[in-house]
Amino acid sequence: MIDPAGPFGAGLAASAGKAGERNPCGGALSSAPAPASASLCLMRPPPRARPGYVWPVDLRLELSDIEAVLLDMDGTLVDSDAAVERAWTTWAAEFGVDAAAVLAIAHGSPADSTVRKMFADATDDAVDRAATRQLELQYDDLTGVTALAGVEDLLAVLTRRNLPWAVVTSADVRLAEARLGAAGIVAPLLVTVEDISAGKPDPEGFLLAAKRLGVAPERCLVVEDSEPGLAAGRAAGAVTAALKGLDGDVRLTDLGQLAELLA
Repeated sequence: MIDPAGPFGAGLAASAGKAGERNPCGGALSSAPAPASASLCLMRPPPRARPGYVWPVDLRLELSDIEAVLLDMDGTLVDSDAAVERAWTTWAAEFGVDAAAVLAIAHGSPADSTVRKMFADATDDAVDRAATRQLELQYDDLTGVTALAGVEDLLAVLTRRNLPWAVVTSADVRLAEARLGAAGIVAPLLVTVEDISAGKPDPEGFLLAAKRLGVAPERCLVVEDSEPGLAAGRAAGAVTAALKGLDGDVRLTDLGQLAELLA
């Protein structure tokens, strides 16, 4: 379940030493294989680690210590990639820009941030109008929007363990509620772009979700499928779980794996 090529996998490989050796996660190593349900040690520097600094092994957090899970929406909980691509492609044609260039930077970022990158010299009003148009193209297009693999299992585990969770998305509340509803997901806490002043990769959304849940950010697990989202999670000081082959403290192929890790 953990990518051996990732930072988490490397930590596991390093722990497979001889019996009796010191385990960096605490205790002595055993020659017997660890059970599948064993807690896993995360060794990750804080977000403001200075280059070249070697962090001590006691900077770690076990998954069993996670007190809340903060989930992105598009591409993490909800399969909306096709709908997003359709909207941005139509928008690009209307505004005379290359669709491929837009799609290359749009995922995981608020619409106004993407518009600003495409039109760096545009006025704030022009950016707002263009971003509003892009969102309008998405509101009523729910074709193919469904829950992704493993979502049902993960939410069942979170419910059973009484682990609080939230959805933190770059969408506005209208779009978020529409897509979550189409996927059959009811979020106990929803943080949208309208709740914050700066979107991902700024950590404000995750910090706000942690505050509303009453959990310290470093005790939160952020689950993301985009570089801006993972950057926001790291900047918040949270543990990160990455989908789609991206780098996080934990690398996942789907949320079913996370359900098994947290079970």
